Amino acid sequence: MNRRHLLKNSLLSAASILVLPQLVRAQVACEVQNTPPQTEGPFYPVINQVDTDADLIEFKGAMAPPKGRVILIEGHVQDQFCKPVRGALVEIWQACHSGRYNHPSDTNTAELDPNFQYWGKSITTADGFYSFRTIVPGAYPAADDWIRPPHIHYKVSCKGYVDLITQMYFAGEALNEEDKILQRLSLNDQKQVIAELKNPPLYPHPLAVFNIFLEKL
Repeated sequence: MNRRHLLKNSLLSAASILVLPQLVRAQVACEVQNTPPQTEGPFYPVINQVDTDADLIEFKGAMAPPKGRVILIEGHVQDQFCKPVRGALVEIWQACHSGRYNHPSDTNTAELDPNFQYWGKSITTADGFYSFRTIVPGAYPAADDWIRPPHIHYKVSCKGYVDLITQMYFAGEALNEEDKILQRLSLNDQKQVIAELKNPPLYPHPLAVFNIFLEKL
């Protein structure tokens, strides 16, 4: 087993032991919430990658670790009745540390990171669990008077459910308060898409928990 597989197995093992039981208990006492949809944006991936898995830090052909703060993102996908959604496809895409997307339509002059996997996907387990390893993306100018805060785009789909496109933001970012997309949401909906980075014991990187609710057809 190579180094990449060993690392992935250790991360999944730690997640199962330390976080999963707490999240499962939260599901039992789940309070029905809605994950607010948000714009897909202009940078949904169109460039093929060597890897499209859930680890955006290591991939075939990378010459070094990517720049930026490495983090883990975990959560559960549930329906409006708090039941886990098994087999949901969770896609994420984002900018690298400099705030640039690996997309031909991105006119940002910031540098690309050839060692970062800009998008990936995860399939939920029987209890709706998903996870990613990635970095905190950089902020970037969306207009002359608008800097978008660090955020990660999500697309979640599963047969029998309404597809969801949304974005995840990071708690404590000053730019959140001025973002024209985030601020369109009510205060309650904003809470649903802002995640706090924490440092659980034995985890190799900071962790953000981002749970998602899909509407069952």
